Amino acid sequence: MASDNYSTVTEFILQSFSENPQVQILIFSLFLGLFVVAFTGNSLIITVISLNPGLHTPMYFFLMNLALLDVLSTLTVVPKLLQNLITRNTISYGGCLAQIYFLTWCLGAELLLFTVMAFDRYAAICQPLHYTTIMNKTVCFLMAFTVWAISGVNITIQIIMTLHLSFCGPNTIDHYFCEIPLLLPLSCSSTDVNKVMEIVADMFFAIFNFLLILVSYGFIISSILKIRTKEGKKRAFSTCSSHLIVVSLYYCTIIYIYILPGLGQSLKKGKVASVIYAIVTPALNPLIYSLRNKDVKIALNKLCPFLRK
Repeated sequence: MASDNYSTVTEFILQSFSENPQVQILIFSLFLGLFVVAFTGNSLIITVISLNPGLHTPMYFFLMNLALLDVLSTLTVVPKLLQNLITRNTISYGGCLAQIYFLTWCLGAELLLFTVMAFDRYAAICQPLHYTTIMNKTVCFLMAFTVWAISGVNITIQIIMTLHLSFCGPNTIDHYFCEIPLLLPLSCSSTDVNKVMEIVADMFFAIFNFLLILVSYGFIISSILKIRTKEGKKRAFSTCSSHLIVVSLYYCTIIYIYILPGLGQSLKKGKVASVIYAIVTPALNPLIYSLRNKDVKIALNKLCPFLRK
């Protein structure tokens, strides 16, 4: 090789779901169905919000960003996963790093976006008279740009650090797709700095943002309880219930995969959970937001009349 730091490994072997061909076909059909639902549903949300002026509000602007992140994350993982279910379970060195780059970028951006969405609900419910001033267009675009930029800078640094590692074998990744925590143990050079960077990133993106969301919803729940009418409480809670459901789905899997291993929990048990946040949750998000949101359902019916009952 031209450089001592350059990897001698040209491809990695990924774990298969099953050795039984019939089970493989069943899993392939399931993942293909989830991919179609995730891609179609999130694309519809992006289209509906873009074309409907009535949905050009901060809440739906951030929802459109979430849908875009879901589309990108599923495109990063699922096509290769489907290919491996019918062919060899391998991925090239460059393909593995690319998968890590875009998946981690999307995952980090989503965690940051959940915090921004929680702040948006805090401003709407706790500061209703100043909401339009606090969440003006400039602020919303700046928040969205910051979300994408911070996550992008984080994974760019981690990938550059990974490129300086040597991989001389073994080349079997004990996972269904590439992720940094399971790639680092395969390196035959020191990964101490990489592990520190990974821990710092996990603390910031997962724990710190989760605490910010808890604080936001602490103020939100306190304000909702002060509303005198039941109808007012119901209306206020309905505006953030979908966000709470999606946040719960993500953080349950993130804590199980990234936080518990640091407390002694095996990474192997988190493989199924990682499939949930990479494939299942992006498919559920459009259903959660569209089925529980009257404005989105009305806009969907206008755009797609065949969806009407």
